Amino acid sequence: MSKTNHGVAIVTGASKGIGRVTAKALQNAGFQVFGTSRRVGAEGLDGVTMLACDVTDDASVTNLVDEVLSKAGRIDLLVNNAGIGLLGGAEESSIAQAQALFDVNVFGILRMTNAVLPAMRRQGKGRIINMSSILGLIPSPYNALYASTKHAIEGYSESLDHELRTLGIRVVLVEPGVTRTAFEENITRPDLPLPIYDAVRTRMAALMRKLIEAGDAPDVVADTVVKAATKVAPRRRYTAGKQAGQVRFLRRFLPEAMVDKSLRKFSELPV
Repeated sequence: MSKTNHGVAIVTGASKGIGRVTAKALQNAGFQVFGTSRRVGAEGLDGVTMLACDVTDDASVTNLVDEVLSKAGRIDLLVNNAGIGLLGGAEESSIAQAQALFDVNVFGILRMTNAVLPAMRRQGKGRIINMSSILGLIPSPYNALYASTKHAIEGYSESLDHELRTLGIRVVLVEPGVTRTAFEENITRPDLPLPIYDAVRTRMAALMRKLIEAGDAPDVVADTVVKAATKVAPRRRYTAGKQAGQVRFLRRFLPEAMVDKSLRKFSELPV
């Protein structure tokens, strides 16, 4: 039986982790998939075309979109997955480090989105999936700057969806929980560390490793992306995994004081 042809998809940050698994899942679902990596010659996947792209560089983003259009003629789906993390006290990062984080996690999404929208408007059809996080729903001590990028993407995506819906284009958020990837190993450390935060920062890093070991498989997120990409009338938000669903429920329905207390207890901070 032949697969349904869902069109042409771009997945940023597809060389490893969630992005890599998502690119393959979309290809299996019937998309022609172009994955991106900052490095030229990143290890590819059968059926997925890997192209170089740095989402912090305007020219690199433009060149990527032009190349996809020259090869495939259209772009039906953009999955904005590329992102980096930062673990540390908020005051331990310089403004330059915070700007670099936002340049990937927020402005990288804006660059990619703005680059594909002209083609999607011409088609009168398209879908953009922005990878958020449960940290786009709740605060996260010692992840303040990272959580801020995800909160920004939540507001941007929801607003943009209203702007584009009448043009046949939908913007959807996917909100994973903690996922078993190498994210913690590659996380950025603060460039202005302060001794007063050393002990708790070390404890938070250990807690993150523990959570990742027990987290969802990347396939859970990939399957959610496929669902969000292929649904005729998509919801605005899709949580990926049981933990993410629980967090969304708690944030939406529990009193603020109870959420605050639960968060501090979970983070092993004094209540």
